[in-house]
Amino acid sequence: MKQLIFIRHGSTAGNLEKRYIGRTDEALCPLGIQQIEELKAQNFRPDFLFVSPMLRTRQTAEILFPKHSANIVENFRETDFGIFEGKSAAELSGSPEYQKWLDSFCLDAIPQGESVAAFKERCCRAFTDIAESLPEASCTAFVVHGGVIMAILERFALPKRDFYDYHIGNGKFVCCTLDKENKT
Repeated sequence: MKQLIFIRHGSTAGNLEKRYIGRTDEALCPLGIQQIEELKAQNFRPDFLFVSPMLRTRQTAEILFPKHSANIVENFRETDFGIFEGKSAAELSGSPEYQKWLDSFCLDAIPQGESVAAFKERCCRAFTDIAESLPEASCTAFVVHGGVIMAILERFALPKRDFYDYHIGNGKFVCCTLDKENKT
């Protein structure tokens, strides 16, 4: 079996302000750095490391795995929030586009952004390519975004659960195993 460790990056200022932060390349804030420093106590020892190209994930990986070379995976970027990027729900309140998106249970494509379906497909395709190449009895860490973790686990984890049931906080992690059929 293959061991997988999904690690969500530490907090950014945008996370603390509850803003939609997808394509914005924010750095970790002091709290985010502290979260990841505390996470080092887990003493993860992956054989392989895959990381989103965003600054916040790269910083997280550098703190946790300073001697490990990271494989950057473009398709592990967070959702493109389009015209909602950088704004909070309070700031978007009253926006017809935002209300339409909420009314669709956030499934419609975000104006000038991407749909949840396209985002999930992008993340899961990248994960599948990686998972199929991993040797048995290996340990692999993924330093990514909350949405990426949720998309992958919704598709591959057993028992099946809803996308939002897989939410984890900043600087948190989830471990699972991958069997020969690539199910976790």
